Amino acid sequence: MAVADEQRAVPVDAAHLGALARAVLVDQGAGGGELALTFVEEEAMAELNGRHLGEAGATDVLAFPLDACPDDPHELSDPEVPLLLGDVVVCPAVAERNALTRSSATGDELALLVVHGVLHVLGMDHAEPGEAAAMQAAERRLLARWHTGG
Repeated sequence: MAVADEQRAVPVDAAHLGALARAVLVDQGAGGGELALTFVEEEAMAELNGRHLGEAGATDVLAFPLDACPDDPHELSDPEVPLLLGDVVVCPAVAERNALTRSSATGDELALLVVHGVLHVLGMDHAEPGEAAAMQAAERRLLARWHTGG
């Protein structure tokens, strides 16, 4: 697990959020996989969003899966076969604004985005209503188990 805080706009507890990402990987049976978690400025996120999704402006989180996830996520826990899962990129400035509109703490919003991004890297999606419900249920369960709040 590589964690980098490349922004100065919002204080980030990178150690806690990195541990949260690792806990989600282990919980989901992907403890043997490698993941990069990076916190970036709005300008960097807007550039990534435009280049990879064709969308203008910064978004809160982007996930870039690298190796294809096996159908059985427990295959990811084999220490003999390191798997590069991908990158999760979070923009704390956007997260902070989202937290204000939801009347929640910025730290909780960042934790949600980390969990959301890791689940995307592991192959979950929310394009269809059933997928969205499953992903939201997984997010709630994982946050309740691994995030202390704040």
